[in-house]
This record gives sequence, structure tokens and C-alpha cells, in this order.
Amino acid sequence: MGQVRVARVAVDVPLPHLDRVFDYAITDEQADAVQPGVRVRVRFAGKLRDAWVLEVADTTDLDKLAPLERVVSPEVVLSDAVAGLVREVADHWGGTFSDVARLAVPPRHAASEAAARPDRPEPAASEPSGVLAGHPGGERYLAGLAAGEPLRAAWNPVPVFGAPGDWAGGVLDAVGATLSAGRGAIVVVPDGDALDALVARCTAAFGKGSFTTLTAELGPATRYRNFLAVARGDVRLVLGTRAAVYAPVHDLGLVAVWDEGNDLLAEPRAPYPHAREVAALRAGLEHSALLLAGYGRTAEVQALVEKGWLVALAHEPREVRRLGPAVHAASHSDRAEDRDPAARAARLPHDVFTTIRAGLASGPVLLQVPRAGYAPSMACQECRELARCPRCSHPLRGERGGVLVCRSCGVLPGPWACPTCGGGRLRAPTVGVRRTAEELGRAFPQVRVVQSWSGHLVDEVGEEPALVLATPGAEPRAEAGYAAAILMDTGLLLGRPDLRAAEEALRRWLHVCALVRPGSHQGTVMAVGEPDARAIQALIRLDAPGFAARELAERVATRFPPAARLVQFDGPRAALDEAEAAWRPVPGAEHFGPVPLETTGEGETWRLTVRCPPAHGDALVAGLKEVVADRLARKAPGALRLQVDPS
Repeated sequence: MGQVRVARVAVDVPLPHLDRVFDYAITDEQADAVQPGVRVRVRFAGKLRDAWVLEVADTTDLDKLAPLERVVSPEVVLSDAVAGLVREVADHWGGTFSDVARLAVPPRHAASEAAARPDRPEPAASEPSGVLAGHPGGERYLAGLAAGEPLRAAWNPVPVFGAPGDWAGGVLDAVGATLSAGRGAIVVVPDGDALDALVARCTAAFGKGSFTTLTAELGPATRYRNFLAVARGDVRLVLGTRAAVYAPVHDLGLVAVWDEGNDLLAEPRAPYPHAREVAALRAGLEHSALLLAGYGRTAEVQALVEKGWLVALAHEPREVRRLGPAVHAASHSDRAEDRDPAARAARLPHDVFTTIRAGLASGPVLLQVPRAGYAPSMACQECRELARCPRCSHPLRGERGGVLVCRSCGVLPGPWACPTCGGGRLRAPTVGVRRTAEELGRAFPQVRVVQSWSGHLVDEVGEEPALVLATPGAEPRAEAGYAAAILMDTGLLLGRPDLRAAEEALRRWLHVCALVRPGSHQGTVMAVGEPDARAIQALIRLDAPGFAARELAERVATRFPPAARLVQFDGPRAALDEAEAAWRPVPGAEHFGPVPLETTGEGETWRLTVRCPPAHGDALVAGLKEVVADRLARKAPGALRLQVDPS
């Protein structure tokens, strides 16, 4: 074909067999508006579709081109750098370009585009807090950021209330150094609470309006307006939740992720990327600095530290213990029944009861209870069988006053009898935060009791003595730090049938430690459970890096991620049989299953799990993606789902 202006576009169609660029002709009227990164409308398979222009060229190999239908907007919303990242993420996790582009670019809001551009002040020079510089290697890292060097680090602040545990101060130090070099920065946090804390600190440090936020909770107009401010280069600092990692920051100098092990950073939509890995990919592609931080450390980050790809910024365990709260463990078997009737009423080991009493003398005491509700499950007193509804067989839960409630049918009418042994008495194998609060209220009748859980969140408590009971992740801040914290029923978190159960439990416990005063101010944390458990031993030592090293060694020995690439492939049995031709040639690949999952109106769904050495992971993912693409192109029956390294 002769000379013609050609737009190479990615069409917004989430079908893997169409996951490529398509050429369209640019008309003379469109020539001035079409450039890489703008949204256009194209006619595709007889329908009008949205698309992104990835390239503008002067030639094409095709004999005839359909023209672009129209340019939706001249705004460049998908920069070359972000488009490259989108392609990498799609290939790494077995998704399509359009799947990931939807995560990266919010829906258009025309009124926001038409609105006047507000003046945005430059970030003010900030005074370093000294938090990051106080860690080994911190000064060198900050100096490198100020010089524009693409340094990469894993940072573990001390889990304690006060300056050594001030994660926001350390992140601001890194951001301030990056901004001083004239470059941009992105900070990704897992939730709104962390974002609110960071926004307040950035406002005080850099000035109001000198940065912006990106989160789905903003609403379509505000989110798109903030996105445009970044895409246009009006702001250089972006704070946000997981999708903010794709923000089109100009001249990106730093990507920072706080609480890198938090499962809220894992995208629940296909292709299920984790913001931690996306940040690492982006830092490599754009030669920017990287900071992966948290009180805990994942095996994934530890693997990058051991490879030398990340530099560890962390105190030695002895120094962490000196700066942090005192941590002890109390076994469930150490009951106070013969020594203290109040402790017996509260079902607490003697040491725990003593710790609570001592803490209440100087401030609030936090108790982390793994379960919400009153009695989340019930069991037969005689045979210990789980109590189920006689109508639908769903598990029963207990409420105050001995009321039994079925999770499906509601309140259970009449008495309950065990179908296994005929017994009529029930016990609560585990109790929730409301039952625990009731029991502690009886043990400490003069003390105020505060409860916090999802749907009933308390943000902060004061300095006065109080018993604060919260489920994991719902712990309120204490104005002057907690005098003590108790980690109840630790076995429930450790006993989950999950590869990351111990890693996640330690992460949550360290976040509790970060709310407690240092040991030098009598701050104490006590874990109720088996003292010999590896995660509890790491908690006592406050040694997140050491635990991560042992966790990684175990993953290497058992060939689990990150020591292997693991792919779950769900679909009809015929699709999984076809997949054998894709995974069998991959060196070192081994499979597990297929196993049946469920039966729906579309037939039975099966799961095949395949793993291989990381060096061959891309080939494995690409091969299985081809199977999905082929079946969709043939319109073969059955839904398909591909998930890489599931969290």
C-alpha cells in the first residue's frame, strides 16, 4: 500500500486471540488529533469499539485499511512508558492488553477534560524526618535518590509506636529526595487508612495541591480529574491504592510500595497482578528507583534481596528488639484457674491476665481477636463434631443468650441435637470479638471496653486506660501508643490452609507491635499460642528478615513461588486435556490434577496446576494462554480461568 497515515491501535476487546495491534487509516480531518496514547473509536468485527493508539506510522503491509471512526479525545491517557508496562504485565500474568489497560486508565469523564486546569504548586522542599537515614544503608539510598540514581531497596522499619516505626516519615524522606532531583514519584498503599495518613503527612511536608491521589473510592469525576493532572504533567507526586502503580507520572524517579505483603495489593480482576511485582517491573522498565517496604517481609522480596537486586535497609535483630516493644508468648495451657478467678472467667493464661492488668495502669490495652461476632462456630460438647443446621447443613453460630443461628436459614427454632452422638450440649471451639469483650468486661468491670471490626471500625482511642478489642486489620490507633497488646488465638491465623498463612500472621502481628510503646516505656506484646511455632519465635525476636529467609528456603525446597512459577488453569476437562500439549514441552514442568471444583449450568469445572522453574515461566504462561485463545476462537464450550502465582 502506498503512503498513508496509519494508526496502530489496541482494541478494547478482552479476547486473547485478538490480543495484538490492528492498523487503521487516519483521515485528513483526524491527522492533527491522532497521536500515541489517545483514545479512538474503531469499527471492529462490525461493532464500534474503544481503542488506544499505540503508534502512528507512514506505512502498512495491508492492501486496504478501514479508517478510524473518530478520535474520542486528544488527551494522551496512555503514555508510551505505561503502554509498555501494560504489555509486560499482560504477558507476565497471562492476560490481555485490554485487561490491564482498564486497570491503568480510568474511564473517561468528558466534563473533567473540559474543565479549566487549576494551578498546581511545586512541592515545597521538605525537612527529612531522619527515619530512613537512621537505618543501615538509608543515607546512601537517599543520596542516590537525590542524585537521580535508580536504586532499589527493601525497607523494614522497626515495628513500634514512635519515630523508629514511622513508616510514613521514611516514605516521605524517599519521596522528598526524589522530588529534589526534579523527578516524579508514586507511592502505593494497601487501603484508605494508610492513604489518609500519608496524605496528611504529604500536605504538611510538600504543601496542599502539590500532589494528587488515585483510588477507586474517589468517584469517576474526581478520579479522572486527578488522573489528567498526572497525565498532563501538572503534578509529579501520586499517592494511591494498587492501581496507582500505573499512574502516568512524567520522568518517574521512584516507585514505593508500603506494606508490600498485604493481600489488598493483589488485583482481584484478571489477570490478577500484584502491585509489588508491577512496581518492580515498572522500576526495571523505566530505570527508576524502587522501595518495597513493610514491617514484615515476603518471600518474594527476600528472594530479590538474596539475588542482590534489592538492597536491604533494616536494623540488626538485636537493635530492633532494643527499639521495639518487649514481646513474649503465653501457652494456652498456662491457665490461671487455681490462682485467679477473674482470669478463669476471661479464659486467659495467667501471664496474659497479668500483662493486661499492668498495661491498664498506664494506658489502653489492645487485644487482637481473629474472629468477629460472638461465637463464629459451635460444636457438640460430647463428640466435638461441628454443629450444623438440621435443615440445610450449614454451620451454626452462637449468639448471646444461647441463641443458635444458621448462616443460611437464620435463627434455629427449637433445641439442637447432635446427629452423630445424640448429645444436646454445645461448646464454642472459637469465640469472636463480641464474646471476648463480654468476658473481659466481667473480669475488668471498671474499665471501658471498645470494640472494632469490619463494619464497626474505630479509628483512634485516647490515652486513658481502656480494653480495645479488634479483629486483624481493624485495630484503632492509640493517641500515645498502647501500653500493651495481646494476640489472642494465634493458632487460628497460623492454621489456615494457605501457603502464606505464617507469613501473613507474622505481618499482622508486627502491625500490632507498631501500635505499642517501646519496651523502654514498658510497652509489651504477648502472643497466646504455641511458643515453639516458627512465626511466634520470629515475632519474639522481631526478626522479619530472618523469618523471610527461612520461609524462602522452605519454598525453594518444596518448589513453591517465588522459587517456581505456578499456574492454575480452571475450565472444562477437555480444555485441561488440551493444555498438556502446552505445558509438557516446558523444561522442568510438572502438573498436579486435574481435580474437580464445581458443577454449574455450563458443566463441570476442573483445575489443573502446573509449575516450572522461573526461567521457563514465560514459556509456560504463553503456552497456556494460547490454549485459552484457541478455544475462545473456536467458541468451544466452558468458561476458562488462568491465574499465575496465586496469592
